Amino acid sequence: MRLAARIAKIKPSETLAITAKTNALRAQGRDVIGFGAGEPDFDTPVNIKNAAIKAIEAGFTKYTPVGGTDELKDAIIAKLKRDSDLDYKRSQIVVSCGAKHTLYNLAQALFDEGDEIIIPAPYWVSYPDIVALAGGRPVIVNAKEKDGFKMKPEQLMAAITKRTRAVIINSPSNPTGAAYSPEELKAIAAVLADKDILVISDDIYEKIFYAKFPFANIASVEERIRPRTIVVNGVSKTYAMTGWRIGYAAGPEEIVAAVSKIQSQNTSNPTSISQKAAYEALSGDQSVVGKMVGEFRKRRDVIVGALNEITGVKCFSPEGAFYVFPNVSGIYGRSHHGRKITNSGELIDYLLDEANVAAVPGAAFGSDDHIRLSYATSLANIEEGVKRIKNAVAKLD
Repeated sequence: MRLAARIAKIKPSETLAITAKTNALRAQGRDVIGFGAGEPDFDTPVNIKNAAIKAIEAGFTKYTPVGGTDELKDAIIAKLKRDSDLDYKRSQIVVSCGAKHTLYNLAQALFDEGDEIIIPAPYWVSYPDIVALAGGRPVIVNAKEKDGFKMKPEQLMAAITKRTRAVIINSPSNPTGAAYSPEELKAIAAVLADKDILVISDDIYEKIFYAKFPFANIASVEERIRPRTIVVNGVSKTYAMTGWRIGYAAGPEEIVAAVSKIQSQNTSNPTSISQKAAYEALSGDQSVVGKMVGEFRKRRDVIVGALNEITGVKCFSPEGAFYVFPNVSGIYGRSHHGRKITNSGELIDYLLDEANVAAVPGAAFGSDDHIRLSYATSLANIEEGVKRIKNAVAKLD
């Protein structure tokens, strides 16, 4: 059967594939510890669930405006003012079916064939494919581990050409957990201030933050960049609402209108019930967020310490999100019963077969020297899982 040529430009999401494989093996009776999932293991807070139940009982189950209800837009506006001192109007907000949907719609609305979009690596697996599906060309800038996995201003400058359309900044980052300080963002902004280049600021891990400096995005630190910045966020990670599928963008009216136009022809509105739940998430009691983040911080400290005790592994301590991205290149070249490990994919396969541990190869994020492990799981699973990894690595000659 003939498929559209665009299908050949992309690959399946590696993170979702690993999660599906882990679940399939567990269904077969395998005792697999999964470090692949990119979602909190906590339940959605009760007040948020109750808001959804109330919406169902009240019959709030019909179409809403394509770009979201005014009620939810007002809650987003209040959140952006409260947390980032950014001012927006309803016409500058669009709500979509998750932040991934927001990013996809933005790419469809903004990128033409041959446009270049700068993406720092390591990157979230979907950025290059979302760009490619819109006809754009991902321009990968390799942020070095010695620089905290953060793109330097001189690297950005060197990557800019006359075809550059946008830069994507994800802070805190999936997969590394690296976060840009306000000063670092100002330095990035200085490179872009006099250029006609858009900035997409993916802030989805904003609240899962451990750094000593405060969270900031590029729009909040440099007023000159603000008119060309689209802030993307959602409720999935902060409020353990990955399945509710609510993301949003805040930015220039013309761009928001274009995204709404695209959305009107693919999904129409986000789920009405989820919008009521998202309103409660943003406007209701926020104390649960601090409790979740405190637990993530404990887990981060445990997994980083344990991984750094494994010979051949070096693990950066994340400043946000709930992933570690250890450098495992010191293991490459070793073998077990003739099975040689030469890259991240082969190491991931070995760990699954030998240790019943599932993680994601770093090659999927643009760095084959690393693997990604999510610590959105219990401390008991973290301790047992890293123990299994250590024992499996010890078997290598």
